[in-house]
Amino acid sequence: MTFSSRVFLPALCAGLLLVSGCSFLRPATVPLATDVYRSSCSAKADTLLVFLPGAYSSIDEFVREGFVQEVRQRRIGADIVMADAHMAYYTQRSVIDRLEADVLVPARAAGYRAIWLVGISVGGFGALIHEEQMPGGVTGIVAVAPYLGERELTHKIAAAGGLLAWQAPTGPLPPEQADTRLWRWLQTQAKLPAGSGSPALYLAYGTEDRFADSHRLLAATLPPQRVFTTPGGHDWAPWRRLWQQVLATLPLPTCP
Repeated sequence: MTFSSRVFLPALCAGLLLVSGCSFLRPATVPLATDVYRSSCSAKADTLLVFLPGAYSSIDEFVREGFVQEVRQRRIGADIVMADAHMAYYTQRSVIDRLEADVLVPARAAGYRAIWLVGISVGGFGALIHEEQMPGGVTGIVAVAPYLGERELTHKIAAAGGLLAWQAPTGPLPPEQADTRLWRWLQTQAKLPAGSGSPALYLAYGTEDRFADSHRLLAATLPPQRVFTTPGGHDWAPWRRLWQQVLATLPLPTCP
C-alpha cells in the first residue's frame, strides 16, 4: 500500500466533510473483521459480493438499509461478505493489504470464480485503488457515490476537456498523489478496447451528490449502461435506489 496518510488523510476528511470525526477512529484490527451472508440458493455459490462501507459507516448498515435483502429478494446466487474496512485502515495505509489478505485471497481459495467489490463513498475509492495496485483480482467493481480525490484535481481534469483529454503525469508519483494516480489509471482503463479483460466498472451516484462533478467526469468515459443516477445527495436514500437499479443489470447468477 503506497498512499501517504500524512497528506492524503486531511484531504480525504475535508472532502467527505467529516473532519470532526477524524480524531475518533475505531482501531484497525488484523485480520479485517467481516460478516458473511450465504446465498439463499440450495447450490453452493461461486459468486461473491464484497461490500465496503463508507468512512464512518458500520457494516450492519448494509443490512439495515436493505442492500443484503435486495440481493436475497432477487434470488441472486451469490454469497455476501461485508468487510469492516473503516477509516482507520485508510489512515494506516493498510486497506489494500487487508482487503487482499483477509478477504480476497481466502475467497479465491474457497473456490469463488467471480468476485465483485461494491463500495460506497470511500469504500468505492478503496475498491478502485485496490484494483489499480493489484490489477486483475476481481471480476467487477460497483462504485456507489465514490470519493475520487481532491476537488482541485477534478477541476483541472474538467478544465482540460475531460478525462480522455487530460494530460496525465507520467512516471512515478509521490505517495501523496494517490488521487492523481487513480485518475491516471481510470484514464488508462477508459482507453482500453471493449472486452479487453479489465474488470467491469459500474458507477452510481446522486445528481446532487457533493462529489457529483468527479462522478460526471468518470461517467463520460464509461458505457452508458454502466452509469446510474438518481435525484439526491450523499446519503442512504439515493444509494438504496441506485443499488436496486444496478442490481437489476449486473451479470450475476440467479437461483435455479
